[in-house]
Amino acid sequence: QVQLVESGGDLVQPGGSLSLSCAASGRIFSIVQMGWYRQAPGKQRELVAYVNSGGSTQYGDSVKGRFTVSRDNAKNTLYLQMNSLKPEDTALYLCSVYAYTTSRDFDNYWGQGTQVTVSS
Repeated sequence: QVQLVESGGDLVQPGGSLSLSCAASGRIFSIVQMGWYRQAPGKQRELVAYVNSGGSTQYGDSVKGRFTVSRDNAKNTLYLQMNSLKPEDTALYLCSVYAYTTSRDFDNYWGQGTQVTVSS
């Protein structure tokens, strides 16, 4: 009932920049939190950054100072500006939303992900 579509993943060189977007749609009553996570082969999924309904943000230690997360509440769209990219940032980036589909039904939803590859 909630769909998430990520876009913006690409092949970039170390030190480069990239911007990702995540658009949420479907039967959404309200969004509590939207965030970015990433998963690389052989590694556990980790938090990149998220924004809650109050506008507060949280970043994973590995990206703090380099990435910036933002949200357009009117469009239910999440963004991630990535700067100073490193090969270690290579991963599938997934968008996640915690949302009410009704005034009583609450759940977590995931997108399919967009691939970011940092390599020369």
